[in-house]
Amino acid sequence: MKSKEIWKIIGKTLMYFLIIMALLYLYSYSHSGGAHFIYNEF
Repeated sequence: MKSKEIWKIIGKTLMYFLIIMALLYLYSYSHSGGAHFIYNEF
């Protein structure tokens, strides 16, 4: 493999890792006590 291809693979891996981390952060932030109000009236 050429070094250009290796850097491409490393770049894509880091990009997908950052996207997954951002989605996990947003998911955990939006569910911090947000679902408990649904069951208050039942």
